[in-house]
Amino acid sequence: MPFKMPSLTVLLAAPLALGPLSPALAADETPATPGGQEALAVLTEAVAVPTVEGRGQVPVLADKLARRLIAAGFAPSDVQFTPVGETGYLIARYPGRDRKALPTLVIAHMDVVEAKPADWERDPFTPVIEDGYLFGRGALDNKGDLAMVMAAVMGLHRAGWVPAHDLILAFSGDEETQMATTAAMAKALGKADLVLNADAGAGTLDASGKPFVYEVQAGEKTYGDYTLTISDPGGHSSRPGKTNAIAAMSAAMEKIWAYHFPVQVSPLTKAYLEGSAASAPAEVAGAMRALAANPTDAEAAATLSARPEYVGVIRTTCVPTMIAGGHAPNALPQSVSANVNCRIFPGTSRAAVLDRLTKVVDNPAIHIAFTENGTLESIESPLRKDVLHAVEIAVHQRSPGLTIVPGMSAGATDSMHFRSRGIPAFGISATYMRAQDEFAHGLNERLPLATLDPGVKQWQTVLTTLLK
Repeated sequence: MPFKMPSLTVLLAAPLALGPLSPALAADETPATPGGQEALAVLTEAVAVPTVEGRGQVPVLADKLARRLIAAGFAPSDVQFTPVGETGYLIARYPGRDRKALPTLVIAHMDVVEAKPADWERDPFTPVIEDGYLFGRGALDNKGDLAMVMAAVMGLHRAGWVPAHDLILAFSGDEETQMATTAAMAKALGKADLVLNADAGAGTLDASGKPFVYEVQAGEKTYGDYTLTISDPGGHSSRPGKTNAIAAMSAAMEKIWAYHFPVQVSPLTKAYLEGSAASAPAEVAGAMRALAANPTDAEAAATLSARPEYVGVIRTTCVPTMIAGGHAPNALPQSVSANVNCRIFPGTSRAAVLDRLTKVVDNPAIHIAFTENGTLESIESPLRKDVLHAVEIAVHQRSPGLTIVPGMSAGATDSMHFRSRGIPAFGISATYMRAQDEFAHGLNERLPLATLDPGVKQWQTVLTTLLK
């Protein structure tokens, strides 16, 4: 059936001068293609807008993106923003030849996690280019690929390309927090054939900067926050007793930090381990093969768990992330609370993780509860030959012969809300970088400039192959 837009705010942007907005670049840092240059302009503009929860800046960035799309030839009526509280989501429809066919969606998110300028070497919301990277909050997660998608689609639109059926850009505004915009966006676009997610998958470079594997995300772990609380009568600090709420919570956090959930291997992660082993670093290739053949191989699991890029692939992980307690420096604490963040392996329920944490903590005085946050329990998307074919053409055009494997994200993405509606979703980010340069959500987040030119081309090849 034809796509029907709900009641939305249409962004009828006035003409806007869209000259280069990038910082000054050395000659060897400048993207070589118009697409790469446009992606850099979009990215620098986007990083400078602090789309953090509570600041009301997502509509500001959405307006800037809408203006660019309209300037590239999109009809104003096809570029629409829906407010959701202080944030919202942006939809841009690219009409295809068959208007009755179900559309293909390309999704990304405009929001970013908080960043404290005092902690950074550079201001997180001032894009800075150094040593071949663009530094800034959101440069990698997820404004880099959003910019490459924008540049790719605007370039195709200017060139007169018409897709086989409607192509819809859908950018959410609170993926990093409650995902209310994601849920609303998925409901509005519930009649879709396919989702391509710019916030998952990607190419990995080895230490020398050579690509050695490209991953197509077909599943992801469930995000879960658990709140632990303990209360105590407290009292004067000069009269300590047998219990102390801070000490008890600290002991609980130590137990959770030390605990390793059992190794799990699904058909998706088995395919990832087997496919990655051929091109993985020698020190982990054997462990990948061994674990794929025998999930109980403790030595193989320990080898992979020691590497941050693999630990999340083989088991549920839970880590303490926040703690608060006490009310005065000279008083025994009356209450303490802590947050434990879990990334739950597909097929494991949130209730099962709660039960396991309760047993690990083993203290009836500590209450543990799941914190509702808008996430859903994870399911995997069956691999589609047409998607894999388009990705293979695009990736091998960029890196001939590169190993392509299906994979599962350790983190949560917007894809979960579409998968839950029966719409297959695949992460096919065009970012290629070294694992040691991955600082999403961390200090000094960065994106390699070298990924922009080929990244825009990769997105264009995927779309023109899939929607030819």
